[in-house]
Amino acid sequence: MPFTPLHMGPGILIKSVLQGSFSLMLFGWAQILMDIQPLLVMISGEGELHGFSHTYIGATGLGLLAALTGKYLAEEILKRSSAAHYSRLPIRWPTALSSALIGSYSHVLLDSLMHYDIQPLWPFYEDNQLLSLVTISQLQQFCLYSGLLGAALYFLVIKIGRSD
Repeated sequence: MPFTPLHMGPGILIKSVLQGSFSLMLFGWAQILMDIQPLLVMISGEGELHGFSHTYIGATGLGLLAALTGKYLAEEILKRSSAAHYSRLPIRWPTALSSALIGSYSHVLLDSLMHYDIQPLWPFYEDNQLLSLVTISQLQQFCLYSGLLGAALYFLVIKIGRSD
């Protein structure tokens, strides 16, 4: 998948369902952290494109890092934005942790469906049983449509909430 934007689709859908119990900013921050290793490999030309960071063990560490570094960053951004009145501040630690871990785990899952070099269950299994279960086009459509559906549901819930 071409870096983070398509990964955000499922996150937007999750946000529409969980609303204030899910931080889309922390989910997105986890997506960015997940793609730092592949970016460095692409720049340097050295190393495994989808190495340890794209295993569930690596995703756990990166998810925890995203929660720890992103919680206060997201809160500060929300405080300074005009959207802050829609958010529950501060972001609670369970919300921060679950949002970041969902972000990092979903990243591995989605990338496992299309990248041959991912070993998501390493060191227990060195193969990728998820590879090619769906076409790349189907995967991209899923990500795009889940984001569109999520955005529509999110704003519908807000509109219904305002009419009470």
